[in-house]
Amino acid sequence: MGKSSLILGITGSIASGKSLVAGEFARRGAALVSADQLAREVVTPGRPELVRLVERFGREILAEDGSLDRDAVARIVFADERARTDMNQIVHPAIGRLALKQLRELAQSSVPLVVYEAPLLFEAGAEKRVDKVLVVKVDPQIQLQRLIARDGLTPADALRRVAAQMSQQEKLARADFVIDNSGSVVETVAQVDRLWQVLVGQAG
Repeated sequence: MGKSSLILGITGSIASGKSLVAGEFARRGAALVSADQLAREVVTPGRPELVRLVERFGREILAEDGSLDRDAVARIVFADERARTDMNQIVHPAIGRLALKQLRELAQSSVPLVVYEAPLLFEAGAEKRVDKVLVVKVDPQIQLQRLIARDGLTPADALRRVAAQMSQQEKLARADFVIDNSGSVVETVAQVDRLWQVLVGQAG
């Protein structure tokens, strides 16, 4: 049995740039598992999780083709903490099972690094699935500007979505590594380069 690859969890607050950083690791040869992608898989039509979501929130969360309308769900759960908890209890166990299976398989393959991009890594207790945690941080004002521009939100809605998650400070306190994505893409990529050398050196 060969040595298994290091599994790096990547998390951070909403609109911090997690996907940018995860994508840069993938470009360098890391295998990437995305919790958001798994979240889409577990609510496809026919899955029991989608049936339970409709039972909890009603048919207005479905698009015309019977698939989940993610924007409709977001409007409900970001405005109501109880609703958010209920949704997470329905989908997180299924995401966790899929993630664990994929991460274990990839860690036994010959990739230099396995990356698990998970916005709710700490909230879902998923840090147990990874060896090290990287938190992508961002200046709060820049975060709000990016979130408003990206999702077409009002400033009040953007603030509500930031407040609905674990604070950035709490995530940073639990990080093994930090990348600051407050500056330019070039600056962020340079930080990825440095960390890649450290992690692949460790893994090797």
